[in-house]
Amino acid sequence: MAVRRSGGGTDNDMRKRVFLLTAFFVFSFFSISTALAQVQVRMRVIQASNVGQNIDPSLKDVHHELGSLFSFTSYRLLREETLRLSPNQPVTITAHPGRFLEVNLVGLQKDAAKLRVRVIREGKDILDTQVRLSPGRTVLIGGPRHGEGVVIYALSARF
Repeated sequence: MAVRRSGGGTDNDMRKRVFLLTAFFVFSFFSISTALAQVQVRMRVIQASNVGQNIDPSLKDVHHELGSLFSFTSYRLLREETLRLSPNQPVTITAHPGRFLEVNLVGLQKDAAKLRVRVIREGKDILDTQVRLSPGRTVLIGGPRHGEGVVIYALSARF
């Protein structure tokens, strides 16, 4: 037998309303927090070549990784940008003349951000990859030829 409350509803009706209201607020909270989630990405565009043996002083934090992954003798910073990424809202920058770099936050977890990185030249993708960035870590991506060497993209994130 259901107990009627003075407002005309039963205890079961009240429980259903409380449950639905709670579920709505929980869902809304997670939807809003995901929509507001932002990742700050430090993007460095590096020219690597075998001309000379110069290492740009601003690259000293990644010099060891560059040397262990790539066989070049010279590394020079071409450009550095701080990107603020929101889910599924690509950010495009000019990487170097005639080439654009598009970075898109496609996934975010507590310990990692998943980014899609594209290099576009003359309207065509010349590089299209996804990387998983952990806070405080740097990911290096070997890119297209540039001058007497190649371009390397260094990405690191804070969130």
